[in-house]
Amino acid sequence: MIPRGKTPYALLASLLLALTGPAQARLSLPGGIDPLGTLGRVGDAAQELTDRALAPTSTIERSARQLAQARIARLEGLVMASRGAVDWDDRHEPARAGEVLLLDPDPASLALARDRGFLPIEQGVIEDLGIAYARLSVPAGQSLARGLKILRRALPGREITADQIHFPSGVGAGGTNAKPATPALPRGGTVGVIDGAIAGSDRLVAQRGFASGAPKGSEHASAIASLLKSAGSARIYGADVYGSDPAGGNALAIARALGWMAGQGVPVVSISLVGPVNPLLARAVAAARAKGMAVVAAVGNDGAAAPPAYPASYPGVVAVTGVDGRGRVLIEAGRASHLDYAAPGADMSAIVPAKGRIGLRGTSFAAPLAASRIAARMAQGRSAASALEAANSEAFGASRQTGRGVLCMICRSGT
Repeated sequence: MIPRGKTPYALLASLLLALTGPAQARLSLPGGIDPLGTLGRVGDAAQELTDRALAPTSTIERSARQLAQARIARLEGLVMASRGAVDWDDRHEPARAGEVLLLDPDPASLALARDRGFLPIEQGVIEDLGIAYARLSVPAGQSLARGLKILRRALPGREITADQIHFPSGVGAGGTNAKPATPALPRGGTVGVIDGAIAGSDRLVAQRGFASGAPKGSEHASAIASLLKSAGSARIYGADVYGSDPAGGNALAIARALGWMAGQGVPVVSISLVGPVNPLLARAVAAARAKGMAVVAAVGNDGAAAPPAYPASYPGVVAVTGVDGRGRVLIEAGRASHLDYAAPGADMSAIVPAKGRIGLRGTSFAAPLAASRIAARMAQGRSAASALEAANSEAFGASRQTGRGVLCMICRSGT
């Protein structure tokens, strides 16, 4: 039996905390990349736990253990499969190998870094956000983690970070009977999508790549665009931060994408990616918001026991979780330092090139639906803050698990 006072969801959270114990700092990256096919097993375990909510505790423990083991395999597999392009940083987060980022570099700091073997790769400013940075190579023979420690000792008080990787937070989920729906709510507006490249969407206004080999068509991003079209978004801007780069989805690429979208005047940006806190990306998000942009992000799919997901956890970002067709929060939904809304994240479908209609599952697909509702309100001439107040009026079922409530509940089928 389930222990008194423990719901299956609460039990899963406590079990994952116990299971990940000593490995928590080492494997604290939320996300949904699937380099070794492990994410399917995460979804299977989550579904098993949902289906067996009244099963013996031993069954729930096995399902929770599968979730934890799949997450470990996914992250370890990513680093192994990258062939040296991805390494562990000093917090054991996956990041671009062999280089670090120095924020607000000046000649003196660059000279000190060079003296210690950190050679400049690139120096620049994030477009339209005014954030200066330098990419520096780690000295030969040093790991990324060791390099970060050396440079921080050499430059105390300076912002120095690895270029951590961020991952999609949703996957295909088999068939679905979801039918296209037209919400009886304000429609229209413009949404930017920072993800892979969008293919096959007649709502795509412009697209730009921020990684080697980009733009490269992505099923994940294309599904998001399909959902946005069905939800009523009139214009979509796409930013591909992955391309063919094995270290794609890094913080610098996402920051550059935000800068480009700010320059294009995109009012709402949806980011269905998750990763660890990063000072460069934190500043980019804050600068974009200061220009009036609403930034919406998914909370990820690593469960309530996972560390807070970023960028959803940055101040002012609209954090979105997912619910199924019965309004239940996804058992695998991650968490952020705050929660604003929920939106459909299961029992849904989208149309993607070459495959047609596919089923979807994950908080990845909830975030753009919430973004579409905010964009529709901003298209009426509202500010981001005013649009959020208006969105509150259409959200329902507010709770600790859904924030201010569920948006776009009938938006379950992309077109």
